Amino acid sequence: MPSSQPRTRRLRLRAACVAALCLAALTPATASTAATPGPRDTDLRRQLEALVHTPGGPPGAIAVLQQDGHRRVVTAGVADLATGRKPQINDHMRIASVAKAFSGAVALSLVDRHALRLDDTIGRRLPRLPRAWYQVTLRQLLNHTSGLPDYSDDPEFRQIITADPHHIFDPHHLLDFVADEPLLFRPGSRYHYSNSDNIAVALMAEAVTGTPYEQLLRELVYRPLHLRDTSLPQGYRMPRPYLHGYAFAPPAPPEDVSELFSASASWASGGIVSTPADLTRFIRGYVGGALFGPDVVRQQRRWIPGAASEPAGPGRNSAGLALFRYETRCGVVLGHTGNTAGYTQLAAATPDGRRSLTFSVTSQITDSTNPQLLQRLRAVQEDFVCALLGRPGH
Repeated sequence: MPSSQPRTRRLRLRAACVAALCLAALTPATASTAATPGPRDTDLRRQLEALVHTPGGPPGAIAVLQQDGHRRVVTAGVADLATGRKPQINDHMRIASVAKAFSGAVALSLVDRHALRLDDTIGRRLPRLPRAWYQVTLRQLLNHTSGLPDYSDDPEFRQIITADPHHIFDPHHLLDFVADEPLLFRPGSRYHYSNSDNIAVALMAEAVTGTPYEQLLRELVYRPLHLRDTSLPQGYRMPRPYLHGYAFAPPAPPEDVSELFSASASWASGGIVSTPADLTRFIRGYVGGALFGPDVVRQQRRWIPGAASEPAGPGRNSAGLALFRYETRCGVVLGHTGNTAGYTQLAAATPDGRRSLTFSVTSQITDSTNPQLLQRLRAVQEDFVCALLGRPGH
């Protein structure tokens, strides 16, 4: 945080960011590849420019449309307000809750290898956690029907991170903040998006393998998908170069919050740093079944209608296992969204993984802070999906 800003404004901005920290991750219809061409690159760029220039809009945006071997990159605005540098495909960025898809990739890879079962319970794999949580299964954690209270909503957690946003948490004890709380509902009885779920998923993966989660990411996700610029740090520093993320507290100018928070505060739920190029490779492989077999894919795609990611993705949303179904007017894509201080993300692909869209903007856009801007963002994302699927969408 720039030292020239008044202390009261710094604290007010930190509190606003903390309130939204890491909130928010069968046979679906497959889009035809022979349909009428969708919006042209000039049309897409015009839409992205309009989003950036909307009052309160993000300073920068980058979208990558991958269609088999053909890649289209559309950018608007800047990656850094201080220098005016344009966004690039290899710029690092916080992917926020898209990190939940990475924890899903680890867990489902272990299910595919029979090291974990979807019906494994917290009581069996994580007996140190509260007895009241023992019946929660891995499946319920992955599709957010567990009922676990969200540790990022806990007053003590918020107090710590507001006082010191760079505080390094021990990720293995993040759930301790809500260990004295009962489940919100009977496991499996309803949908409730919770950052606690994917912390427990990562802890389960560590428990059955005896391997740190960061190493499991390298072995089960980064290496097979050839991700070269993706990591799960503990601290707040961003690898260079990076897309700078900004927060707004009018009438003050946008404030750079790229390095406001320690990634340890969200860990497996939202701490991963990646690039548009790597995120494209990830979502194509993850959705396309490169990391686990068809039996696990079928289990992953058992959808809960109306259950949205955070923020909601384009079209009608349904939840699977660390994956969401976005049914747009042009067809279906599968993926995950995310938002954190300075960033809002969408990564999605066609069910066969052959076509993908990553869509990144450099401010946090949520339904609670700016519902009109989120509605516009989702509309632009849907137009990009139509372009990806080769459909006009009228």
